[in-house]
Amino acid sequence: MLSAHDVTAGYRSPVITDFSLEVHEGQTVGLAGPSGSGKSTMARVLALLHKPFSGTVTIDGDTATRYRFNAPQRTKIGVLFQQPRLSVDPRFTLRKAIAEPLRDHDAVAELADLVMLTEDLLDRRPHEVSDGQLQRACLARALALKPRYLICDEMTTMLDASTTAALVGVIRAYQAETNAGVLAISHDTRLLARWADQTFSTASTMTLSR
Repeated sequence: MLSAHDVTAGYRSPVITDFSLEVHEGQTVGLAGPSGSGKSTMARVLALLHKPFSGTVTIDGDTATRYRFNAPQRTKIGVLFQQPRLSVDPRFTLRKAIAEPLRDHDAVAELADLVMLTEDLLDRRPHEVSDGQLQRACLARALALKPRYLICDEMTTMLDASTTAALVGVIRAYQAETNAGVLAISHDTRLLARWADQTFSTASTMTLSR
């Protein structure tokens, strides 16, 4: 289980206070709310990319004590962000972007196939592909280390309906194979109604639990 308990976090001042949330294995939890309500901050805390002011993050029973690059549990969590063009070094080809977390680059072709990226796209750079194609590469990179949990932070905002459906389908297939837990963050409540097992809203409360 990936969980946050009584987390208060922000930057110069808190944007979320006493926040609790659980994502169980095989479960998809939706988190909805307007811009500025703390959804992305919570995503970064749960992904061990941002240290909270207080509270705890627990991964499979182990409490996180370190964050960002010093976090040994970091590889258990894959993250897909809202803007793929800010997530990939513009100098990288899609092949290099997918391979970034890997030691064995032979897995790139399999990952690209998983997210329906054709071979001819892999040697292109971000400015040479669409937002949807780049987000597919980002999803392949997020799945490269076979994470136990996947955090999708507004991953569909830049995408059309068909690409959104395709990526959600890939994530569901990954869950079926690995029993991974997913936190799906979006302002699109209709998407979450179709995708998530249950959905919470930051507009109604900042203390969420299963």
